[in-house]
Amino acid sequence: MKKTLILIVLFVLPIVAYLFFASGVNNFGKLPELTQNVNELNFANDIKFKKKITILGFLGDNVDLRKGNAFNLNQKIYKRFHEFKDFQFVMVMPIGTEDIIQEIKKDLANLADIEKWNFIFATPQEIESLFFSLKTDIQLDGDFGTPYVFIIDKNLSLRGRTADEDEGTKYGFNSNSVADLNNKMVDDVKIILAEYRLALKKNNPDRTK
Repeated sequence: MKKTLILIVLFVLPIVAYLFFASGVNNFGKLPELTQNVNELNFANDIKFKKKITILGFLGDNVDLRKGNAFNLNQKIYKRFHEFKDFQFVMVMPIGTEDIIQEIKKDLANLADIEKWNFIFATPQEIESLFFSLKTDIQLDGDFGTPYVFIIDKNLSLRGRTADEDEGTKYGFNSNSVADLNNKMVDDVKIILAEYRLALKKNNPDRTK
């Protein structure tokens, strides 16, 4: 038994410690800025990117096709982080989808407080202009939608990964994939929230949260 414990101390614990600190670099580093000066939501009355950490999505005309994406995001991302101050979801929708969105909001409300779920409606030109300002390698579908969602910071910069093990530069997260949300997006949202919390504490030492 003593020999086993000694072996664990000498060989296993150093490996565990290395893995812990290696993951800590990723979890507590700064999430890279991929695109600066993303277009502001000038076509929305009271919803803006500025001073908010935003999860941005485009569900498109065929909303029935994207219902599963909304529910995946709600369960894996929104419910976990929506209590953080200055955090919001913004889904940019084509004008004409208002009635369908009301149904989706009712369904989402059965699962969580949807106060920070925002659906805003825009023309095809406004949707394309906003999407192209992200400057990604992702394309909108013909219905002005995509399963990918994006992290926009308080200064209107798109955040993501520059050295993702699967994609290289990772601009967005596939809401069709629970694995992508669980294994990557959760970590990246944690990073950006921790980044802003540390900045707040640095600027306001008396702040407790």
